[in-house]
Order: sequence, then C-alpha cells, then structure tokens
Amino acid sequence: MGSFAEIKERAEKRKGGAAALQALMPKVPDHDTLRALPDDRLLAEMTRYVFYAGFVRNIIDSKWPGFEAAFSGFDPSFLNLAPDDYWHDLTSDARVVRNGAKIMSVRANAQFIRQLADEHGSAGRFFADWPLEDHIGLLAVLDKRADRLGGMSGQYFLRAISRDSFVMSHDVLVCLRLSGLPISESKPGKKDMRLIQDQFNA
Repeated sequence: MGSFAEIKERAEKRKGGAAALQALMPKVPDHDTLRALPDDRLLAEMTRYVFYAGFVRNIIDSKWPGFEAAFSGFDPSFLNLAPDDYWHDLTSDARVVRNGAKIMSVRANAQFIRQLADEHGSAGRFFADWPLEDHIGLLAVLDKRADRLGGMSGQYFLRAISRDSFVMSHDVLVCLRLSGLPISESKPGKKDMRLIQDQFNA
C-alpha cells in the first residue's frame, strides 16, 4: 500500500502546491462542538442531505428558510407528536421541495434523533463519541436506523456536522485502488468497507 505522504505529495502537485491543497481541505473536525450541537440542528442537517440527493444543491439551499419554517425549526419533540395531517399538508407546501418520500423521512429521522437522545443524552453526544476507528460501524447505524441516510448521503451528513470521518467518493476509492488496496471497482461491499476502514486506521 502506498504511503499517505505519497498520496499527499501527488495531490499537492495536482492542486498547485501545499497551500492550494490546504485551502481545499474541509474544516478540522470539532467533536466538542458536535457533542453540544442541539438535536434540532442535527435533524436539519440530516434533512438537508436527504434532500440534496437527486437535486441541485443550490435549489435546496435557496429554499432552506422555507424548510426551516415548514418543518417547525426541526424540533424533534414537536415533530414526533405532529399528526398525520401535518405531514400530509407538507406534501403540497410550496416552501419545501414537494417530494413525499423525503418529507416523510423527516418524520422518521425525528424519531431516530429522539431515540439517540434518550439512549445517549443527546444525538450530538452519540455522533461525537462513536469510536473513530469504526466509522463504517457508524455508517451502518445510519443505514439501518435512520431513513434515506445510507450511502453517500450519510457520509456527507457526517462530514457536514464536523464528525471526524472519511468519505468514500469515487476519487477516494480510485486513489485507494491505485495505492494497492484490493477493493472492488463497483460499489464497496462489506469486505471492501472493512479493508478501507483498516487502511484509514493505519
């Protein structure tokens, strides 16, 4: 397997030098801030990344104040008690993108957030305290317990909330293969995920 130093050097050459590469890097993860992040903000970010999938991000971002208003500030306590009529009305609400399945994912994810808060004190604490060496385990939790947060949506959500994490983008997977990691050229399976996790840990 090629060293991280080799990967970094190649990236610096392609991006115009060390300073140019550094400018492209995401902000340094801050798990203390994540631990204190209110549950409504976590639900809001979940919703943002669910709606990003299959849409132009600028459209979602331009409508975001409407999302905040329509979904009552993403308050999980309120949304967990909201009646069926509330959710039905949202499917014809012009303030949001009127995709019924994605709208209903907010209801499911509000319940997921409340469950995490009951189990761990807050959802932010759950995400911040999950072991760094088991990122794929956290992705599995999102895939199983959250709604529409499997695959890339869940990965980008975790990056957005400042969780220390890797994203298995096309470029990352190509880089790992070129460096000698024997992973599939199609969607990573469980064996591939374990190899990827072990390599990032190393």
